[in-house]
Amino acid sequence: MTYVLIPLLLIFMGLAAYSLVRGIVAFLNTTREGLERGDEGIKDMQLLQNKMMFNRIKYQGLAVAVVAVLLAMAR
Repeated sequence: MTYVLIPLLLIFMGLAAYSLVRGIVAFLNTTREGLERGDEGIKDMQLLQNKMMFNRIKYQGLAVAVVAVLLAMAR
């Protein structure tokens, strides 16, 4: 079972890091988009930020759940 859970944990950790980076990049582009495209550009980037940060929280929660299962199996 651990042969399945460890790679799954690594995948969730990678997805959380990827979502974090994409959310930060969207945050940094918000100002530039706002200057170039106006309010519509800001709204699009804010929606992307929210989506990526929600994904990050989701993947972190799944990773924590996998760690809890691994700890429960170790006992």
